[in-house]
Amino acid sequence: MENKRWTTSNKAVYNLGYHIIWCPKYRRKLLTNSVETRLKELLYQKADELGLTIETCEIMPDHVHLFIKSSPVDSPHFIVQQLKGYTSRILRQEFPQLKTRVPTLWTRSYYIESVGHISENIVKKYIEDQKNQ
Repeated sequence: MENKRWTTSNKAVYNLGYHIIWCPKYRRKLLTNSVETRLKELLYQKADELGLTIETCEIMPDHVHLFIKSSPVDSPHFIVQQLKGYTSRILRQEFPQLKTRVPTLWTRSYYIESVGHISENIVKKYIEDQKNQ
């Protein structure tokens, strides 16, 4: 199957990707062994439910890295909120030891950067050159 760079809907053609990173509270090294395995399962499950595609996922002991593709109707903040909230609730139910180590599983903050096929400089140059055509 051919892997196209963009996705189409009835109203848009898009290629939206986000690099997202977040950490457990106090940057504790909690994401190991069975917690790591279950977290990865939950992330893919929730992403599928939301219509997101996780292109790459790496769980480090003290942080999570995701490269996600989404549609234009899902805000980056909504995506992070859904993934962090869902995984926190389930992991704290299934692994009670997490409740004794941290008051909440995740920090409130996160890092997000949009990732595209074309660099920022090329887009700027393309827009600037439009009037000259």
